[in-house]
Amino acid sequence: MQNFKALQNALLTIHISLAVLWFYQGLIPKIIYKVIEEQQFWQFTGIQLLPIPRLIELSGFGEIIFGGLFLIFRQSKLLHYLNIIAMLLFLLVVAIVYPHYFAQGFNPFIMNTAMAALSIVAIQLLNAQKAE
Repeated sequence: MQNFKALQNALLTIHISLAVLWFYQGLIPKIIYKVIEEQQFWQFTGIQLLPIPRLIELSGFGEIIFGGLFLIFRQSKLLHYLNIIAMLLFLLVVAIVYPHYFAQGFNPFIMNTAMAALSIVAIQLLNAQKAE
């Protein structure tokens, strides 16, 4: 029983951490500041369904919603697999669009790898929890 509680606490910490990170990424650079890199990213994609500022806002809201899902669906491995895939894809996109970012002290490799690692650990904990 004590092991089960420890697993639950660790999972809750991971889910809160991922939710906060996704919430921040959606809110600060996309909705509040609309940083230039976000505009450059959307220009790079060539998607012109909506004006770029609107696309930035929508992607920000999408990231906030995705982060919230970690608080709602705390037993979902699928959500963690999606997070891992998203982190790897975002890492690839940034490597193509902004390769110079990888030479900086705090860079996308650090953040994306850490977020993917949190999901890998969460999947392991969910498997261990199921085995108990």
